[in-house]
Amino acid sequence: MKATQRLHDAGQSIWLDNITRAMLASGTLERYVRELSVTGLTSNPTIFDHAIKNSHDYDAAIREQTAAGKAGEELFFELALADLRQAADLFRPVHEATNRVDGWVSLELSPTLAYDTAGSVAAAKQLHARASRPNLFIKIPGTREGIPAIEEAIFAGVPINVTLLFSREHYLAAAQAYVRGIERRVAAGLNAHVASVASLFVSRWDVAVAGKVPPALHDQLGIAMAKRTYKAYRDLLASDRWLRLLNAGARSQRLLWASTGTKDPKAPDVLYVTSLAAPHSINTMPEKTLLALADHGEIGPMLPHDGGDAEEVLDRFTRAGIDLDALADQLQREGAAAFVKSWEDLLACIAERSATLRKAG
Repeated sequence: MKATQRLHDAGQSIWLDNITRAMLASGTLERYVRELSVTGLTSNPTIFDHAIKNSHDYDAAIREQTAAGKAGEELFFELALADLRQAADLFRPVHEATNRVDGWVSLELSPTLAYDTAGSVAAAKQLHARASRPNLFIKIPGTREGIPAIEEAIFAGVPINVTLLFSREHYLAAAQAYVRGIERRVAAGLNAHVASVASLFVSRWDVAVAGKVPPALHDQLGIAMAKRTYKAYRDLLASDRWLRLLNAGARSQRLLWASTGTKDPKAPDVLYVTSLAAPHSINTMPEKTLLALADHGEIGPMLPHDGGDAEEVLDRFTRAGIDLDALADQLQREGAAAFVKSWEDLLACIAERSATLRKAG
């Protein structure tokens, strides 16, 4: 039995952190679903930028949409939604079989809205309606301005993937926004079942401290921060506040491990998968990591509910001079800025391709 199947059977969802039109057309994604236990996927501006820039698969659609007068963000979302609707339809049987727990795809809001609460809520409602698929998450970053947007979107019934979370504190802010949104729905007599996931970015921690800590601490920070967050997640799921919402028909916001591709060439290529196996969670993996897991991954013990040795390991980083809270906020700011840069690159790529196709007739 492949490690992907063992991980799925242990209760962790395997999602692919990638989408391309070629992957859909060739049947590759369908094969990953059938053979590698993939039950969802995530996307972001960088993924679409690479997909459009490195192929001609989108040329016909760009030519058609450009002729219809569409450009910029509007044109991009037409391209992205076409791919994601197809992927959502592929995952729809999983979505229905799991009573809407699994089988999701994700679409990012314009990263320029990361610090715009009202704009994020309006865009989330509009994009979700435009997608017209029940198993499509809208991604909103868990920035200070994003937190109230998450609450409002959940209250409005829009499924949300909270992105750019780096610490336990970031996670708890997002989780509490989700809970408040559900509580408001219950108080208003609305259905309490609005899905959400909270995406904790892992590998960027280890990149950030590379060369700044003793060799004995290399590639340990991201996993320790994830374990600390997992304890907070399990504590919330067991809380009286959440159990009351379960009685009202709510489903828990699942914790998702993001940024799980290994960046250190000296570290195992499935480090952030095998170390973070846990039931009722998700790992969204780059394609390379997914294939490595299927080829030679080994699934060991599940994460301990209490976080295991997380605090002991994190204390070593603190003694090595790492300000964990400050670094978490820095990583979130840098992540938001990187998404904006990718967004600008993406729109420039689409504009350039549109112009080239117009000239070519």
